[in-house]
Amino acid sequence: MGIPMSVDVPAPGGDPSRAERAVRRAFERLHEADRRFSRFRSDSEVSRFGRGELRRGELSADLGEVLALAEGARRASGGAFTVRRPDGSLDTDGVVKGWAARRAGDVLVAAGVAAFCLNAGGDVVTRGEPVPGRGWRVGVRDPAHAQRFLTVLELRDGAVATSGTYERGAHVWDGRTGAEATGLVSATVVAADLTTADVLATSVLALGPEGVAWAAGQGAWGVLAVTDDGRVLGDGAGLRSVAPRAG
Repeated sequence: MGIPMSVDVPAPGGDPSRAERAVRRAFERLHEADRRFSRFRSDSEVSRFGRGELRRGELSADLGEVLALAEGARRASGGAFTVRRPDGSLDTDGVVKGWAARRAGDVLVAAGVAAFCLNAGGDVVTRGEPVPGRGWRVGVRDPAHAQRFLTVLELRDGAVATSGTYERGAHVWDGRTGAEATGLVSATVVAADLTTADVLATSVLALGPEGVAWAAGQGAWGVLAVTDDGRVLGDGAGLRSVAPRAG
């Protein structure tokens, strides 16, 4: 998927090789998702469907699920979320990264890995505790300063996703207008699972500032966004207390 991915499994206990095998299976699941959903691969299922070479009835259950999630997000956001680029091509990245990483995390859970942090290009799935009595610490980057955090979250069983323009430039479109999303430079969502967090983060970026309160009613535990003019907007999970950036 063109992004770095890693997993941290602290002191797995028991048979360490069992955790290692689970991690390998988790990454196999991610590679499988890349082969099926990458829009940069001409032979991927999503590329073939986008070109009209596959009909709806010929799609895999996985692609059907991803498209259903996208359609649900489109409706919930009033059309702001879209998997169609302005040129009409199909781009499921706004769903697939979180969906695939969540499924990789499910592999670890099913294998009995009690504590882990899976990082998919800055979007994170956490389970358990890295050390007894403390959750995983996830920093939310300041869009204006790569070495600064807006806040540091502590999670045990949850997920964090961020959608922003500060690294990749404008790559999210408002499906209502077909124009580049404006109003926010980043949107971070905390939720129970990474599929939800990832889709909501992209939706918030597409909606603009109004999306912060909207996401709180769509399953987000917390939302943190930064506007084009540097204001910090937060809702839920203690994020209202985030102070404006120093300097």
